[in-house]
Amino acid sequence: MAVAESLLASGAHVTAWDRQEEPRVVLEGRAEIADPLVIDLSGYDAVVVSPGVPLNTHPIVEVAGNAEVPIVGDMELFAQARDTLPNNRVIGITGTNGKSTTTALVHHILRSAGIPARMGGNIGLPIFAQAPLAAGGVYVLELSSYQIDLTRSLACEAAGLTNITPDHLDRYDGFEAYAASKARLFAMQDPGQLAAFGCADGPTCAIADRERARRPDGRAICIDLEGLAPFQQEWPSLQGPHNLQNAAMAVALVEEMGVTPAQWRPALASFRGLAHRMERLGEANGVLFINDSKATNPASAAPALAAYPPNPGKRIHWILGGLPKGDGLGECEEFLGNIAAAYTIGEAGPRFAELLEPVLPVRRCELLVEALRQAIDAARPGDVVLFSPACASFDQFRNYEIRGDTFRQLVAALTGLDTACQEEEGRSAA
Repeated sequence: MAVAESLLASGAHVTAWDRQEEPRVVLEGRAEIADPLVIDLSGYDAVVVSPGVPLNTHPIVEVAGNAEVPIVGDMELFAQARDTLPNNRVIGITGTNGKSTTTALVHHILRSAGIPARMGGNIGLPIFAQAPLAAGGVYVLELSSYQIDLTRSLACEAAGLTNITPDHLDRYDGFEAYAASKARLFAMQDPGQLAAFGCADGPTCAIADRERARRPDGRAICIDLEGLAPFQQEWPSLQGPHNLQNAAMAVALVEEMGVTPAQWRPALASFRGLAHRMERLGEANGVLFINDSKATNPASAAPALAAYPPNPGKRIHWILGGLPKGDGLGECEEFLGNIAAAYTIGEAGPRFAELLEPVLPVRRCELLVEALRQAIDAARPGDVVLFSPACASFDQFRNYEIRGDTFRQLVAALTGLDTACQEEEGRSAA
């Protein structure tokens, strides 16, 4: 809708379509309303689709191909519009995990340093729903693989890849094709532009090696974790090894924009984090409550478990379960020693309980409210009640945001904490 409104405002002839009636009604009388699968696409400049449209199965791909009309997304239109905008720079961030937090953190640091910035892409407001920046500003874009697939000419002044692990494989012909989609962000850059990589996994390292081969020295870098690690304790919303990587990536990208250590150091400490991503809800009776509803698979739950080791005394009461994306605990197994007890819920609850009961105390709860009650009763001062489901939400909730909001409300009701979501400029929109 943001693209349609922007194109109409620019004087373009727009044909719009949605399977639902409500969006069509909004554009009636201003745009032609017609299904692109049944009209003649000859003469159109492009078909602009939502990133949610599966290019590997949707018939629009064949229809547009037969008409020799390119299929693009909003990020490609933004790239094409850059020549008409005031002089600005773009930071692009992708990766399987961590890209939302890194994007919000970059945006926060830039604004803290007094640099005008807009955030968009796969987070917050669509970029076409925001006013353009004045000269000297920085656009900070979170880019999913789906968006990169629909983009051809976005050359970011600085781009970062956090990591690559198997995900979204229903949209790709195997893991290699998914990794290749991420790599395209860097192929679109000029050799002199900065590419930063979280070189902790093989696929990311392979892309970094290829980019080093085509760039001058220092233009393709692996981010520095060791230099920041001693200061991580000063960042309450950036705990755990994964957030050290997110912070290091953010620092590499903002320094390319001219931000100094004297500017980014206090910004790291003041960052409030994103809703549902290791979100600190507060402490009640010495127990810390963490909302990590965004952890929809074991790989994204594992960093939260790693963030609270038992030394200096913290023990995790782990609430997990939902609609499973696999049959095991995956990367979470490495951190089971950090857990005091697990509380299983949802469709995956019985299977998770079977896997965990030989290793640690497990309480089979089914519902989130029951799990939280039991965790509160068992937790002692210094412990952490961590809701990191390692599953999709769709067995009991419409999406992970509603699931996380429900957890926040339950914590408030059962503990008396004020858990109202503290809106950070980088919080992602549902």
